[in-house]
Amino acid sequence: MKSYKTLKKQLLEDKEIKKAYDDLEPEFILAKMIIEKRIKQGLSQKELAEKIGTKQPAIARLESGTYNPSMLFLKKTAKALNSALHISFD
Repeated sequence: MKSYKTLKKQLLEDKEIKKAYDDLEPEFILAKMIIEKRIKQGLSQKELAEKIGTKQPAIARLESGTYNPSMLFLKKTAKALNSALHISFD
């Protein structure tokens, strides 16, 4: 059985897969930041969901990096994590 790193490296050699992967980078960065903040504060997905006023599966989708959250949802998430939301274009 291949390791995750070996499989990822092999898959990313395909130009179409690499482009799709790169196109999702902002979503994955956002998900990683939310997960790190949530864990640092000792919150479960369920606890974060309760603070936002939603259900745990919504947090799981957000943290998967495949969910396209609204600005309102991101604002609520930032507030629940005692953080500020900053958006920029580089």
